[in-house]
Amino acid sequence: MLPARLLALSSTLAMAIVPLNGALAQSGELNLYSSRHYDTDERLYSDFEEQTGIKIKRIEDGADVLIERMSAEGANSPADVLITVDAGRLFKADDAGLLQPVSSDTLNERVPEALRHPDGNWYGFSKRARVIFYDKNDVSDPPATYQDLADPKYKGMICARSSSNIYMISLLASIIANEGEEAAQKWAQGLKDNLARDPQGGDTDQLRAVASGECDIALSNTYYFARALGGSVDGLTGQTDDIAVVFPNQDTTGTHVNISGAGVAANAPNKENAILFLEYLASDSAQKYFAEGNNEYPVVEGVAMASPLTEMTPEGGFKADELNLSALGENQAAAVQIYDRVGYK
Repeated sequence: MLPARLLALSSTLAMAIVPLNGALAQSGELNLYSSRHYDTDERLYSDFEEQTGIKIKRIEDGADVLIERMSAEGANSPADVLITVDAGRLFKADDAGLLQPVSSDTLNERVPEALRHPDGNWYGFSKRARVIFYDKNDVSDPPATYQDLADPKYKGMICARSSSNIYMISLLASIIANEGEEAAQKWAQGLKDNLARDPQGGDTDQLRAVASGECDIALSNTYYFARALGGSVDGLTGQTDDIAVVFPNQDTTGTHVNISGAGVAANAPNKENAILFLEYLASDSAQKYFAEGNNEYPVVEGVAMASPLTEMTPEGGFKADELNLSALGENQAAAVQIYDRVGYK
């Protein structure tokens, strides 16, 4: 168990006011199952180890592989924390009974309500927006909403990912939650009808297709474009000046957002360490490392975003959909069924 003095310091750690006194740090370990693979995360982990004396042992793999592994390990799983991307994947882990509720005033104060499970089974620690990109030389009247993507005037102009992609499933799940299944199916049918090509590739491929002229409009998460602004992405860097971005639904529900997030494993052998780690991820310093690792938005108010995001984000920010992200998982099955019904590949 954590010493009482260390527990008392957890809120101080989460606020990143002072570093944790090494003399009070608990000896022990934290077994982290992670589907994140970013160099900047190394600093994230080393800072936690320095501040607490708790050694992080990592298992890294794809989210689905880690979830299957935890299921197979059962009650004997060494996992303390699962970190992955997309609330839909966190729902999958939670639905399989692999996560447990956490009660933490620090997390509830720092992480916005919409970006955490209502019972504390998982928390979001960085945020991405799924937005619309378009060729500003060819599109004079770009779509302002997700609903506009189904407008016949954009027929043959849009590139998007396949229906099996978790980002597309979560977007449709949010439409189901906000508008109902009938409206969601109408949207999915309209989007399918407006595609310039069969769904294929990742988000970067959709952006490359806009840059090459294969399509005029694309859906992508913000961080894929931010990578091209801040680094080198083949087929995209150097061509971003001709691509503009729309943060959809600013006058209605707000732009669809999703998260990188984490939860405490149901059978965590080091539960107190796991909770302390989640609280650390909500600290100002960790928020910076965590979000910058993938050019995502910090979830904690007041923490600065990475410069590529500043460049592409509207001045003053954008209105995000305040739908609790647990709804993405709850409507996941219905979203898949709708894509199947309309024949969206």
